[in-house]
Amino acid sequence: MSAAAAPQAAPSKGSKKLIIIGAVVALLVAIGVGAFMLLAPSADPEEAEATGAAAPRSSKSGPPVFLPLDSFTVNLADRNAERYAQVGITLQLDDEKIAEQLKAYMPAIRNNVLMILSHKTAEDLLSREGKAKLAAEIARESVRPMGIEIDPEDEAEAADDEAPRKKKRRRAAPHNPVQQVHFSNFIVQ
Repeated sequence: MSAAAAPQAAPSKGSKKLIIIGAVVALLVAIGVGAFMLLAPSADPEEAEATGAAAPRSSKSGPPVFLPLDSFTVNLADRNAERYAQVGITLQLDDEKIAEQLKAYMPAIRNNVLMILSHKTAEDLLSREGKAKLAAEIARESVRPMGIEIDPEDEAEAADDEAPRKKKRRRAAPHNPVQQVHFSNFIVQ
């Protein structure tokens, strides 16, 4: 009986290896999680300042913020025929705060977009270049009610990297929180 009890009392070499491997894996996981927590930027600026971590940059890792506008139906400025356009617009914004601010100015924004659209002809809107120009005008005019004035020349220079630099230093163009203008529908009749 004593011979049968002896093998059960001594642990086998295989189970010791499993315990050691498990402990090493758990230690590595704990070190990895700890390093990630220390190196990852904090979403809370106060917490980041308290821990000494870098503040998050303006480009966020979450999904973009979209602000859909009600559909626009306008008579176009064609002289030869009565034509109209129906356009659905969605603004892509920097962050949620800007979306809330723009909602407060929505009547003025809609007015500005209607004024832009009503001065266009069907020929202006049917080409890809015309739609791109319209999108730039809408991006510029949608922030004007908030007091952000963007000069079309500054916008063109910022978009054209190969433009020769002028010797005179001009003031930096204000930042436009509208990153892009997306058309959800575009009908010209």
